[in-house]
Amino acid sequence: IGGVGGVTGATGGGATSATSAAALKDPRNILSKRNIYFDYDQFTVKDEYKPIVEAHAKYLQANRGARAIVQGNTDERGTREYNIGLGERRSQTVKNALLAQGVAAAQITTVSYGEERPAVEGHDEAAYAQNRRVEFAYPQ
Repeated sequence: IGGVGGVTGATGGGATSATSAAALKDPRNILSKRNIYFDYDQFTVKDEYKPIVEAHAKYLQANRGARAIVQGNTDERGTREYNIGLGERRSQTVKNALLAQGVAAAQITTVSYGEERPAVEGHDEAAYAQNRRVEFAYPQ
């Protein structure tokens, strides 16, 4: 994907890195999209979210000093132990997609929060759908 969200062309040096870092917060840039959503009890990245994963991979490749935390989350259904495992499988799937696109393993940390950090409160499918996600976090 050439030029996804203005990420292509960032080389990791000088003003280009600062511009790329700013892209993470620019709501018009695909890099501001930090969530990958999953179907119930699944950990496969759906086609509609692959461009987001690809954009973050390009950002990390262009900014070799950048680090990402890939946070796996689930809805509240299932046991705590099961949800921690499912969140881990989700975060590992996204990590593997980043690695396959050339991101250095040292740039990626995975963590599973299971059901412990819901994006929204609620006990219906709308809430569950928002909570079944992987989030990209970029520590400062």
